[in-house]
Amino acid sequence: MIIIVNLDVMLARRKMMLKELSADVGISVTNLSLLKTGKAKGIRFSTLAAICKSLDCTPGDILEYQ
Repeated sequence: MIIIVNLDVMLARRKMMLKELSADVGISVTNLSLLKTGKAKGIRFSTLAAICKSLDCTPGDILEYQ
């Protein structure tokens, strides 16, 4: 099971920097960077919901299963 995180793609589409997302969502840049690079072991639903709200997208836009 491979989960691909497309956070960098969504940030580019929204022309948003990781630092802006961090301030908007209230999560450290370090934790968002771990998520963006696929090194995070998990993500809370509340965090995913906050990211989706900030980027105006759905979880399926950020996470992909292969």
